[in-house]
Amino acid sequence: MRIIFMGTPDFAVPTLDALHAGGHDIAAVYTQPPRPAGRGKKERKSAVHMRAEALGLPVVTPESMKTDQALANFTSYQADIAVVIAYGHILPVPVLETPKWGCINVHASLLPRWRGAAPIHRAIMAGDTKTGVCIMRMEAGLDTGGVFALIETAIDPSDTTASLHDKLATAGADAIDGVLLSFENGGAHAVEQAAEGVTYAHKIDKSEARINWSKPAIEIDRQVRGLFPFPGAWFEHDGERIKILEGRSVSLSGTAGVLLDEALMVGCGTGGYQILRLQRAGKGPVNASEFTRGKPVAAGTVFS
Repeated sequence: MRIIFMGTPDFAVPTLDALHAGGHDIAAVYTQPPRPAGRGKKERKSAVHMRAEALGLPVVTPESMKTDQALANFTSYQADIAVVIAYGHILPVPVLETPKWGCINVHASLLPRWRGAAPIHRAIMAGDTKTGVCIMRMEAGLDTGGVFALIETAIDPSDTTASLHDKLATAGADAIDGVLLSFENGGAHAVEQAAEGVTYAHKIDKSEARINWSKPAIEIDRQVRGLFPFPGAWFEHDGERIKILEGRSVSLSGTAGVLLDEALMVGCGTGGYQILRLQRAGKGPVNASEFTRGKPVAAGTVFS
């Protein structure tokens, strides 16, 4: 099958690898242009860009897909289908309709729950016990198209966005070839999404990263796991911003934001939160005991 692949972050790389390993004719790999990154602000290629080059595939990096030239270039590849994963550009309808079988998207949720930009983060932060991957037909609406394949994945109590990201990336890669085969065999059938249960996974705002200790400990635990590794949930102590990398909620009582012992057990609105790993600004990650050796904090200290 002649394919255009469109994706940008690490999440898309396993599916690109699966398509390449499956022997498909990948006519072009579309990805976001290199962007300034790091302290030196040097231009950095996307994860998909680097992987495509390693596989010897042609890479295309338009600034927009909404121009006549972009449509003409896209059309010139005469693709059977386009496979899209977290590409980062809105595809106008003429682009969606150009390939023989249109464009399909690998989305990291059980649609119609968590349409939008941050489905993995939102599923963990909401306390969902399961999520998954949907491979759907792309249309003008945001993640509204019919679903060709749905793969469920349990969310473990210890899952972070990082660990769940990797599970779902693998699940999408494992499922893509079967969906493409159904197109080749004339048996591709999309199931329309339910009208009920629609939720939107809005992009994570930096304001959501600050911990409010008056919330229940279980919600703080979800916040920490959902925002790991980026942007990271944080609190302030002595005017310094400190990120929590790992912890757990526990059943005990104490005043919200007050340190209950010298092992970094913090009172919450309901229950308590045991900090296990954390990171000061400009420093490397440390576990709780290492942190308190270098910066002792007494029981009764208030975190804000």
